[in-house]
Amino acid sequence: MAFTAAALLASCGNNAEETTTPAEGVENHEGHEHEGEDHTGHDHAAMDENKTEFGAVAVNKEAAITTAEMLAQFEGQTEMAATFKGELTGVCTKMGCWVKIKHPAEGEDFMVRFVDHFTIPTTTEMGTVAYLTGTAKQDTTSVDDQIHLLEDGGMSHDEAAAQVTGPKYGMTFYADGIALEAATAEEAPATETETM
Repeated sequence: MAFTAAALLASCGNNAEETTTPAEGVENHEGHEHEGEDHTGHDHAAMDENKTEFGAVAVNKEAAITTAEMLAQFEGQTEMAATFKGELTGVCTKMGCWVKIKHPAEGEDFMVRFVDHFTIPTTTEMGTVAYLTGTAKQDTTSVDDQIHLLEDGGMSHDEAAAQVTGPKYGMTFYADGIALEAATAEEAPATETETM
């Protein structure tokens, strides 16, 4: 089964007319906006840039499997708990409330949404090694949610809308915790503009 990066869920916000249904046990953040609203619990200006662990659950790095192993174990399933290690290829530029992980085989990377809307620094570098613990689930992502996430990645609305062709079904990983390690010079990819 091919996994697509398009298994995106709006982790930064939803509008009432959007059709994505969050997976069971995942909060829906209707009306959550980035601009000027109260972000109780999301004080990014005060975030410690040296902090390396985020989320409600501590990640057991020794139990982490590779991204390829996690994806292989998930094949044919609709839900699976996992702890895995992967390389960051994208971070939400507005809030740090989702990341993209490098897919070892396919051309598209896949999305990780942070449960309970925890965040990491928006300045986290691409190529950073991430250890994640949580649940992989099959999910559908609406057109509106895909556009929203592309905008979070730095695209204009028109650029994002031009890239989205319809709802997408695939795996989304819901992380309860993440631990970050800086990439070595040889692991870090060239800096690119964030796209989905």
